[in-house]
Amino acid sequence: MYIVVDDRQIVTSGYVASFKREGVSSIGLYSTEFSEWLESASDTDMEAIQGFVLGSFEQRASYAESIRRHSKAPIIALSDVRSLEETLELFTAKFDDVVRKPVHVREILARSEAVWRRVNASSGKASSNENDRLKVFFDGRDPEIDGIPLTLPRRERHILEYLVRKKGHRLTKKQIFDAVYGLYSDDVEDSVVEGHISKLRKKLRQRLGYDPIDAKRYIGYSYTGAVS
Repeated sequence: MYIVVDDRQIVTSGYVASFKREGVSSIGLYSTEFSEWLESASDTDMEAIQGFVLGSFEQRASYAESIRRHSKAPIIALSDVRSLEETLELFTAKFDDVVRKPVHVREILARSEAVWRRVNASSGKASSNENDRLKVFFDGRDPEIDGIPLTLPRRERHILEYLVRKKGHRLTKKQIFDAVYGLYSDDVEDSVVEGHISKLRKKLRQRLGYDPIDAKRYIGYSYTGAVS
């Protein structure tokens, strides 16, 4: 799930719609709403956030430090104009990336994933096994197994991406639902996650020859397989 912040409703609604077309959940907030949300959001809520996209508003530069106190998710700034001074200011303020508008959300997803890879590499969590059979891209492309694409419905692909990103962690059905469908989605029951994961596990098992997702009743799911 992505959080889009801008004081112009046309910007937030436009990017939320673009994320939706890619099958990615997101919400748009004004800067004052976001500040209030940030201080009240639970740790569980924060676990569902895959990235923050901040447009133009006053005091934007100060928001990155506030976000970082609550989340390790990538923080990306949208720039209306090409400005070296502004770009340097935002990087100094601990933004992870600055992107010139207009930008397709698939580029935002790719840049966000690049940030995640750097963070994981610096913490020693990144996989370096060149023989890993499963490759996940996190940018809208289907995963590959042995170099051959594994075509998945969007929800199954997002669930796989989230499980892989959280490899080694036990995730509850609610955590997976919030990340894939959004924190404030009330038109879908979280039990739908079980069906998606069941189908996903069957497809992975057929292609890999084993089940890389460990499921424990009442406790949750954990990705235990190798990945590149």
